Amino acid sequence: MTVPLIIDTDTAQDDCVALITALLDPVADLRAITMVAGNVGFERQVRNAYLTLNVTGRLGEIPIHLGCRRPMVRQWESAENVHGDGAGGLDMDVSGLSPEAEHAVDALIRLTAESPGELSVVAIGPLTNIAMAVVKDPGFARNVKTLYVMGGSNNGRGNITAAAEFNFYVDPEAAKTVFAAGFDVTVIPWDPLTLRQAVFGQERLDAIAALGTPLSDFFTRVCAATLEFDRSVGIDGTTHPDSLTSAVLFHPELVRRASRYHVDVETGGELTRGYSAMSWGVHGLPANATVVEEIDAEGFYSYLKGLLSIETKPNRKISF
Repeated sequence: MTVPLIIDTDTAQDDCVALITALLDPVADLRAITMVAGNVGFERQVRNAYLTLNVTGRLGEIPIHLGCRRPMVRQWESAENVHGDGAGGLDMDVSGLSPEAEHAVDALIRLTAESPGELSVVAIGPLTNIAMAVVKDPGFARNVKTLYVMGGSNNGRGNITAAAEFNFYVDPEAAKTVFAAGFDVTVIPWDPLTLRQAVFGQERLDAIAALGTPLSDFFTRVCAATLEFDRSVGIDGTTHPDSLTSAVLFHPELVRRASRYHVDVETGGELTRGYSAMSWGVHGLPANATVVEEIDAEGFYSYLKGLLSIETKPNRKISF
């Protein structure tokens, strides 16, 4: 049984790894990649998506749709201080490659309407495209089978401010819109899940590097800048929230504990912009999301390592 999906991404570092899972996992049926403003410059994100398609040997197979280049009501803020260019300095010849003419928001609406209740959406960047699809087509949420969101923290610390995780901070209005729209939504939060269970320390990173495949080399290079930043802020390894988000969609057995919450996002706070208020059922608020609380950390690492061990044939030469 396959899982048809769309990935909505701001391709840098672990977004690239998430794309690898959707391109190489036998259960994944990736129908489209939609691009949203987030981690790094918009054109760089597109280039990083092409790089990832290339290293998996699937360049030209999956349509890329360009979406919103700024948040709904705010100016875009990047995470280039964390990710650099998002690809570890890797590059390639992109001549002859071009994204689809159809806007990402329209593609999301069209593809899910063509197969109502069948397509899942994995949103691993700011939620601007998803929210704008809701605004443009109120039936969009009903047509999406499941929405998997990497974002927020479960009553924990942020990674862009003390209160907020990056994806929700960049476009809090979009996140608030999405959680009020009626999706069947599963949240993979930054804290505590990523910080405790989706960090790969040096021993794991060395084991991946030792695989010696094009994919493992790509992974090591793409994650290098983020690893350096993570260590500078006290995280001893690379963080993998985005690939975890796609992995638990494809393999729900990786989830050890999840609970229903009412999730809302702060848009007006001077100190708490983007804060995700996750109410655990004692405040009289109806649950609107499933929040993953614990995963099989060793199983997740083994899963990614297994995919990165696959010998692929890149379509084009990758330069350094």
